Amino acid sequence: MNKTAPTEEPLTIELMGKIVALANQKGGVGKTTTSINLAASLAVLEKRILLVDADPQANSTSGLGFEPGERNTYTVLTGEATLPEAILPMPDIPNLHLLPSNINLVGAETELAQTEGGQFRMKSLLDTVKESYDYIVIDCSPSLGMLTLNALIASDSVIIPVQCEYFALEGLGKLLNTIKMVKAGLNPALEIEGFLLTMYDSRLRLANQVVGEVRNHFGGLVFDTIIQRNTRLSESPSYGKPVITYDAASSGSMNYLNLAREFLQRNGNA
Repeated sequence: MNKTAPTEEPLTIELMGKIVALANQKGGVGKTTTSINLAASLAVLEKRILLVDADPQANSTSGLGFEPGERNTYTVLTGEATLPEAILPMPDIPNLHLLPSNINLVGAETELAQTEGGQFRMKSLLDTVKESYDYIVIDCSPSLGMLTLNALIASDSVIIPVQCEYFALEGLGKLLNTIKMVKAGLNPALEIEGFLLTMYDSRLRLANQVVGEVRNHFGGLVFDTIIQRNTRLSESPSYGKPVITYDAASSGSMNYLNLAREFLQRNGNA
């Protein structure tokens, strides 16, 4: 495993430096799956990507084949390591870099809360590398605590995964209120990038009802792309690979490539 910062020269492309958080305090909605596979798909489409694992469970880290190391999101947030020291390159996808996490990140919730200006710590760090990437994708923890607040303050927009299952809209009100609060006082530029429907099974009537309900609620904010349930998509994290390198022909891979293209089109960068 390579735990050193990438040394390759920056790509000769126009850098946008947009930061996008993947957030939903409800677990099991496809947040980490989307973080990994959207980041990988954007990188395959020749965008320079940094994936920030801001979840103490470190599933984005293990899902890309890395073990939690000594330099990670926690040590960067606490000043024990610099951001360039902690960033890891993804060997199979040259345009994709990772800021890994580990369980110690749990402690950051309390430490940041007790630090003056602690809610702005992630923003101040990511701003130093923002122009080195086209997009920075943050995989948030499944909570609305200090880590998620840090991510929302640091971000330009938020993607909200919504699973096509019962109680799909449960808890979204709290998240939307948090986003509204952050936008009102801490990050006026923050926008909702879109709601992403995940775990869709066309055979289930309920799944189709949820799609209709979410589209009725949020209209044009809902991505056209829907992420279907897919065995290869579920298997790929156990092999430490995004689905696009695990099985490029799978429907999961196609779904996330389509999402990446739609995302780029929305950002005028198709």
